[in-house]
Amino acid sequence: MKILFFANTGWYLYNFRLPLARYLRDQGYEVVMLSPPDPYVAHLQAAGFRTLTIPMERRSLHPVRELRLLNDVRRIYVQERPDLVHHFTLKCVVYGALVARLTGVPACVNAVTGLGHVFTSTRLRTRLLRQSVRILLRLALNSPRSRLIVQNPDDQAAFEQADLIDSRRIRLIRSSGVDTERFQPVAKSISAGSLKILLASRLLWEKGIGEYVAAARQLRQEGMAAEFLLAGAPDPGNPASISPDQLARWRREGDVTLLGHIDDMPTLLAQTDMAVLPSYREGVPRSLLEAAACGLPLITTDVPGCREIVDHGVNGLLIPLKDTQALTDAIRRLSEDSQMRQRLGQAGRARALAEFDQRLVFEQTLAVYRDLRS
Repeated sequence: MKILFFANTGWYLYNFRLPLARYLRDQGYEVVMLSPPDPYVAHLQAAGFRTLTIPMERRSLHPVRELRLLNDVRRIYVQERPDLVHHFTLKCVVYGALVARLTGVPACVNAVTGLGHVFTSTRLRTRLLRQSVRILLRLALNSPRSRLIVQNPDDQAAFEQADLIDSRRIRLIRSSGVDTERFQPVAKSISAGSLKILLASRLLWEKGIGEYVAAARQLRQEGMAAEFLLAGAPDPGNPASISPDQLARWRREGDVTLLGHIDDMPTLLAQTDMAVLPSYREGVPRSLLEAAACGLPLITTDVPGCREIVDHGVNGLLIPLKDTQALTDAIRRLSEDSQMRQRLGQAGRARALAEFDQRLVFEQTLAVYRDLRS
């Protein structure tokens, strides 16, 4: 059985779906990766997977260019004749699912990890685009030989309430999973001083990075003995990406330490005392899962996706959306209570093992495949 993965970057496939691809390969399936060309395509090839690339501009709305992209996807699906296609990220879901219906692909799985910028942005242009996307989604998602995978109940309810898809075709799989063997707690001092606080994500405004920097500035002015780390790279293909000029200003100001993209997250988390993600909306954020698996206390917003991971006061703290003062107070509270940090971190590790281990996710995903192919 041949399975084709299609995502909007090789980076996404490598960082979020490579473990699933390896699991499927171990089960005897052939997995082919399709994405635009980027440096991570070579990493996928080094991991032993065949890759296909197509020209694709994530922000493009040019009709001629988009019709060419649709034709490129059609050509590949006809040539490859996959038994099942698995689409990731919104544009690939819309285009890939439409082409799969037209070309008679036997089974189609569409994974939406959060509703994305089109559904969260308040910009006029994006709001106008949203209705067109809704129409295309209705066309794309309602094939009897397809399933939609969402990562949290809020997204499931949003699709159902918008009448985008027959609810019988939705499957809830909570996250892409975390490798709890690779991400493990490391013994560290529980002293109150010299803390390391980490926000790890793509450098997008919608991740709450502006609020994080403002909180760091206030706490440093108060004299808190802490280092505020920011790990991740900009995403130029996303309109919410933070500009290089803004990042340069933050470097000069010195309130946060910009680490850039980090490949070795277990080592970084082993040096960290708490993880923060004041995001505006998520599927289920991998960075918080990895931090929880490492036994770190979490601070995040009470929004879809984030609240899937954190029970307030049990394994972390939930704060209101876009509330810099609440974020500042939560960081201060944890920084002053080492016993609380330890208690929340232990609970987070236990929850990661019980609910979010990647092996559970792999088995649930394979069950969706088998249901479609039965």
